[in-house]
Amino acid sequence: MKALVPLIPLCHAVWLSALLLTACGGGGSSDSGTAPATTTTGTTATSDTVVATAVTASVAVVDISAEDLARLDPVGLTPRQRLGQLIFNDTNLSEPRGTACVSCHRPNMGFAGNNRSLVGVPLGSRGVLGLRNAMTNAYTGFVPSFAFRVEDGVTEAVGGHFWDGRADTLALQALQPFLNVDEMNNASAKAVMAKIAVASYAPLFRQEFGANILANIGTSDMAITAAFTQVGAAIEAFERSDRLQSFSSKYDAMLRGQTTLAPAEARGMVLFQDAKRANCAGCHLMNPGSSNPQDSLFSEYTYYATGIPRNTVIPANAAPQFYDLGLCGPVRARPALPVTLTATSTVSIDAFCGKVRMPTLRNVAERPAFMHNGFFKDLREVVRFYATRNSNPERWYGPSGIPNDLPAVYQGNIERTKAPFNRSRADGPVLTEAEVGDVVAFLGTLSDGFVVPPRP
Repeated sequence: MKALVPLIPLCHAVWLSALLLTACGGGGSSDSGTAPATTTTGTTATSDTVVATAVTASVAVVDISAEDLARLDPVGLTPRQRLGQLIFNDTNLSEPRGTACVSCHRPNMGFAGNNRSLVGVPLGSRGVLGLRNAMTNAYTGFVPSFAFRVEDGVTEAVGGHFWDGRADTLALQALQPFLNVDEMNNASAKAVMAKIAVASYAPLFRQEFGANILANIGTSDMAITAAFTQVGAAIEAFERSDRLQSFSSKYDAMLRGQTTLAPAEARGMVLFQDAKRANCAGCHLMNPGSSNPQDSLFSEYTYYATGIPRNTVIPANAAPQFYDLGLCGPVRARPALPVTLTATSTVSIDAFCGKVRMPTLRNVAERPAFMHNGFFKDLREVVRFYATRNSNPERWYGPSGIPNDLPAVYQGNIERTKAPFNRSRADGPVLTEAEVGDVVAFLGTLSDGFVVPPRP
């Protein structure tokens, strides 16, 4: 058993079609219409095109009922966490109705999922494709606030929520999709609070945040802001609960001495830590010598540009001059470097353009799409990319062999100093195909919901 089955049941009331649900997502977007997409090698991306076309199809939406919400497992949750769970799963909180936070953060999809979109980015409640793959929201309670730091003389960006770090806290992150036109599409915080005020869990909201918390949301901007802020606080409490931070993977069980890894998994873990080859642990930090799983969060939360190929199905990418520059926009404004850095360093914010925050690899094997633009749909292909980007760039970028999702001015920001990206073409692939399989096998041990075998 890999996925965290008993935690948040699927939001079964929001099925829209065999391929897609309405969505919440990973950033802004443009119109959903797009010409048939092609891959970087020029072949037609048939399955992606079919799904992109389906965006405009009529769909029926069935709202989640009070009874559906009541059936969500409350065991072990505090009242605030329970309230956050109910809000997180409420499909009435979008416009039009039918999309909930859980729509893009499903427990059986590694707390990601893009609402079952097959193109790597989610659909919003209006039926438009987003710009970025929905990040997992599991284990996000450990993500620090956004900041710049100097490590070994190198200035790094670290932390913050979303791919571009634009929200400093879980509570702030949780609120943005409600008001994003390409996600849950509510006109205002007032519109969200009007729905919550008549929800079945409104009494719990009042119990948790005060009897009068919803009293003046129809007339007072201050009251609206205060109440909406508490929506974020409730969702944050839920996301910090063991529903999303259970540390219940096979890897965790191994740390606790409750099981051992299979041979392929063990070989994969060795490769994962090999600083001269795969070097995954150089960024996705782990400590297998500690029995405390919190010492193995599988991310250092810093920012990298690794040259991920362009996802041509994303509507914004239909414009050749458009690029998602991560920390430099377009969803956020470029952050300012602190004065303490600019006074002693020549580093420019331009050095961070194209870089996105590294996610945790916990539950990565359950996700249906990978990387910030959702280009990869197969975890094995992700590992192959890391193994062959330098030795066979034509495989990923077409005949030119040049990374195709950053403009020329920012190509120098692509990682080329750390293994495995410091190899020459002549060095060949960093991993054999068998070793790729071993790394994927190890990554599978990071999925929550492992059942510890009984002692003999």
